[in-house]
Amino acid sequence: MQRVIWKGAISFGLVHVPVSVYPASQEKGVDFDWLDKRSMDPVGYKRINKRTGREVRTDDIVKGVKQDDGDYVVFTDAEIKAAYPKSTQTIEIEAFVPAAQVAFYFLERPYFLVPLGKGQKAYALLREAMLEEGVIGIARVVFHAKEHLAAVVPSDDQLVLNTLRWASEVRSADDLSFPAVGKAAAGLKDADLKIARQLIGQMKTQWQPDDYGDHFAEAIRTLVERRVKAGDTEQVKQPEAPAEAAQADNVVQLTELLRQSLRGNAKGHAPAAKKAAAKRAPSPARRRKAA
Repeated sequence: MQRVIWKGAISFGLVHVPVSVYPASQEKGVDFDWLDKRSMDPVGYKRINKRTGREVRTDDIVKGVKQDDGDYVVFTDAEIKAAYPKSTQTIEIEAFVPAAQVAFYFLERPYFLVPLGKGQKAYALLREAMLEEGVIGIARVVFHAKEHLAAVVPSDDQLVLNTLRWASEVRSADDLSFPAVGKAAAGLKDADLKIARQLIGQMKTQWQPDDYGDHFAEAIRTLVERRVKAGDTEQVKQPEAPAEAAQADNVVQLTELLRQSLRGNAKGHAPAAKKAAAKRAPSPARRRKAA
């Protein structure tokens, strides 16, 4: 079952279309772990002080924004949280634009928009109207305490939400060099252009995404299967995990132990474990003698 990540409504004008949002993409690459080749021990990530080379505790880490002069503006977690955009349950369409005007490099991550409850008719109305007009909706939405620019795109029987990069996140191409637009300006011959168009025509086909796979990931998985069948594997000893907390089926025993502890404290008796520790501990005289 796919997991819904957000519920709310698409808003355009005074119309609200209740929808739920599901991820439309997933990571399928090969996940490589880091290992020490000398001992086959797993290699982890540490937070290291770059000046001293020493490990830093999580509690000692703060967030800072570097300035042009090298100084930092430091923020507390509370200050950062206060700056987060307020979460709303609305995908607010601010404009409709021709789809061809949104360049591919603005597209970031797709999500399925699924109608909820009695929103079927309003959902279909928005989808069909957008298809007839040949437009997509440009909207704002807040996911996980972050505001996103997004495109609401009609696709077959679906509406898809595709998050977009902000204009400030797309690099300018002004300092790059490209051929002039137009065959005359680019110095192209009609004969060359005709042959190029014929070649494109021969290669033209319908888009079938299943025809294209990740060749690298497939090659690695095939190699892994071959190594496993040949017994060519290495044993990696994982570091010991900390003791697990009491499981749900021990709740009764734990509750009873807590009650007994409370009764013992109420009577002025130290718990058995505390008494045993006291017996094991050396007396002040013994400590002085040992010293």
